[in-house]
Amino acid sequence: MPKINRGFTLIEVLIVVAIIGILAVLLIPNAITAIQKSKQKSTMKDIVSIATAAADFATDNGEWTFSQTGDINPSSEFVQAITPFYIKICPAVDHWGEPYKVHLGNQATVRNIQAEDLGPDDFVIESYGRDGDSDGWIYDPTTVDGFYTVDGLPAFKYDMINWNGSWIRAPRVALPSGN
Repeated sequence: MPKINRGFTLIEVLIVVAIIGILAVLLIPNAITAIQKSKQKSTMKDIVSIATAAADFATDNGEWTFSQTGDINPSSEFVQAITPFYIKICPAVDHWGEPYKVHLGNQATVRNIQAEDLGPDDFVIESYGRDGDSDGWIYDPTTVDGFYTVDGLPAFKYDMINWNGSWIRAPRVALPSGN
C-alpha cells in the first residue's frame, strides 16, 4: 500500500507567505488613506451641520448673545443654544477625536480675519485635522489659497475652516482624470 503524504511543502508555504506579504505592502497604504479620507469627509459633514445650525440660530436671534472662542464641548453655551432645536445632536469632536473650535461674532478674528469684516452674527468653525495642531494657515481675502489637494497622508493634517457656512480652508475638489 503506497504511503500518502499530506500537508504542504516548505516551498509552497513560503510562496503563499510571500504573496500575502506583497499584497499587504500594496493594499495597506491604500486602506490607511481611505480611512483618513473617510474621517476627513465625515468631519467636513459635521462642520457643515454645525454651520447650518449656527446660521439658523443667528438668523432667528440676530446676533450671538453669548461668547464662544475655542473648543466646544457638550456643556458649552454654544452647543446648548443650538441643540436640539437647530441640530439634534451637536458633535463636539471631529473624527480624529479632537474638539471643534468655534468663534462667534466679533470675536471670530482668527486666521487673520479682520474685525471690520465681522458682524455680531458671524461664526467660524474649525477642525485642526488628523494631527490636532493648527497648520498655521492665514486667511487672505485677495487670494483663494485656502484650498489644498489631498495627495497623500500628509494632506490630512491640514485644517478645515468654515466661515458663515462657506469654506475658506478645505480640500480641493478633485477634477476627473484627463482634465
